[in-house]
Formats: sequence, structure tokens, C-alpha cells
Amino acid sequence: MWDGKISYHWRNLANLAGAGYDTGVWRESGGEMFLHGIEEKVAFLSRPDIYPDATERVETKETHLSWVFLTRTQAWKLKKPVRYDYLDFSTPEARRRNCEEEVRLNRWFAPDVYLDIVSLTLNAQDELQLAGNGEPIDWLVRMRRLPAGRMLDRAIADRTVNAAEVRKVGALLARFYNQAPPIAITPSEYRQRLSTDALANRQELAKREYALPVELLESISVAQLAFLRQESGLFDDRVRAGKIIEAHGDLRPEHVCLESEPVIIDRLEFNRDFRILDALSDLAFLALECERLGAPWVSELILETYREETGDRPPEKLLAFYRSYNACLRAKIAVWRLKDHGAPDWAKWTGRARQYLHLVT
Repeated sequence: MWDGKISYHWRNLANLAGAGYDTGVWRESGGEMFLHGIEEKVAFLSRPDIYPDATERVETKETHLSWVFLTRTQAWKLKKPVRYDYLDFSTPEARRRNCEEEVRLNRWFAPDVYLDIVSLTLNAQDELQLAGNGEPIDWLVRMRRLPAGRMLDRAIADRTVNAAEVRKVGALLARFYNQAPPIAITPSEYRQRLSTDALANRQELAKREYALPVELLESISVAQLAFLRQESGLFDDRVRAGKIIEAHGDLRPEHVCLESEPVIIDRLEFNRDFRILDALSDLAFLALECERLGAPWVSELILETYREETGDRPPEKLLAFYRSYNACLRAKIAVWRLKDHGAPDWAKWTGRARQYLHLVT
């Protein structure tokens, strides 16, 4: 029975490791083997009694890359032990580095939200502890909990967002883009990046298992590549004007909080290349999402405020290109959710991808 139990566990460990998962910490105690893996960590972090802010319940939310645990006043983010081509969370050390980078990058937009990183430890009795004195086996980002009803996506849905709040968001973004130093990149290198990424988006979205509208996808891709060739001067001008920067990289309404002074969270930390963007592309990403939620006026007002605050008035056709480009990127990210561990919701994520593609037309 012992041999069968061990071989079963090791078969499953091999499957997890092959899928990019950290296989946890194995310890032998009293003739049994214990695995401190992601399921045990999630169960432990779902307990109200382990947190310092006297919480009565813990709300647990799963995202593509993390588990988030919401207590009465704080949010605790545990990164999933995964590895993909574009990120590596596969070891505790890699997750620690990414936690530190997330706090560092987000302090500009949300200085009082990102508090610190906290260890998840094992004591001498092989018990998990939050910020204990034992061996660190994982790390969490600790944040101030933001009011859910004041997140921009929720405010759009509830129709509680007003123009003054939106203008504050636009002004905050404009200050950030104005202060960000330009990236050292040549015009041809920048255009090549866009072409390569546009082709990668088409290649992924064209896979037969997603059953996306092939003719629509092809027409969008052809138009993007033609624009890059025919309007190359527009992109070259953006590079020479210093508009290619380390941007937010994941600027969505659910990451914007409409407090008295707005804060923006979840700046993309795991891959610097994904943050190397034209400031206008970063804004187009947000504009696309606001339109998808039925509030194009929000994105229009943010863009208007950006133009007023920075004096940057690029042509509308460049904004349209970035909108199309980001729609394909968001569609690709949607279908990537089908690769998540567990049972993916195919109808939800392929439907979301189609929605993005149809926003381009």
C-alpha cells in the first residue's frame, strides 16, 4: 500500500512538473509523505484566523496567474507556481522576485496600496504559517484592500462614474507618461516588434480548436500589417518623440480605482518586454475595454484629458491601429485561459475572444 501511494503521488508530481508547476515541498514524517503544494497553500490562506487584521471571512479569487485572498482591510496575492514562454513563477525564488518587482512597479500609481511582500513559511512541525519564523516556501504581495464598488469596471456597470472622476484618471496617466523616460529603440526595431507580435496574435487565434471567424481574423491581420508598411512614418515619429516607454502594460477598468485621488493597480511585472509600449497604445488598451463594457465616453474623456495635459495629439488612424492591435492581443489572452489547469469555460473565453475581434469592425 505504501509503494502504491508513493508511486501515485510521484506520477502526479511528474504531470504537474511537466505542466510547469512547482511541485511543492515534500517532507517525511511518521512514515507518511506530505506535499505542501498549491492546494494546501490555498486552503491555508483561506482561513480567517491566520491574518493580522481580525477578519471574520476571507474572499478567495482565482485569476489566470494568481490567487487573491481578501480580508477585512487587506488583499494578499499568491502567484501560481507556473511557467510559460513569457513568464516564470516556477520556483519560490522566482515568485519572490516577481512579488518584489510588482510592489516596486506599482508604487508610482498606488503608493499607499502596495504595502510589502510577506513569506509563507513551514515551522518545525511542518505547519504552514503566515510570516512565521520557519523556512520560507512561498511569498505573497500584501496590499490595502480597495473598495470594490469604486473600481472603474464596477462603476461603469452601476452607472456611478462621473466625468470629474474620469478626468482625474486621465490626468494621472498623463503625468505618468510625461515623466516616463523614453526607451532606447530604433524606429525599425519598434516596427518590427509590432509586426512580429501582430503575426503571433494571428497565428494563435487562427488555431482550429478556437473556432474563431477566420475571414474576420484574416482581414484584421492583413489590415494591421498593411498599415505598418504604408504608415511607417507614424511609428517612426512616435519613437523619435520619445513616446515608447515602460508603460502600465495591463491597463484595464478593473485595475482603476475611483477613490478621491484615483489609484491604478496591477502594472504588469512579470515581463518587461510587455511593458515596452507607445503611451498611446497603453491608453488604447484601456479605451478598448471601456468600449467593451458599454462606456466609450469614458475612454474618449480619458484620451481628451491626456491630449490636453501632454500636448500629444497623434492622428486618429494611429489610435485606430493600436485599438485593433490590442483587440487581437486581448482575444489571444482570452483563449489562453483555455490552457489553465482545471476545467476551462470554453464558451466564455472563445465568446470573449470573438467579442474583441468584432470590436475592430
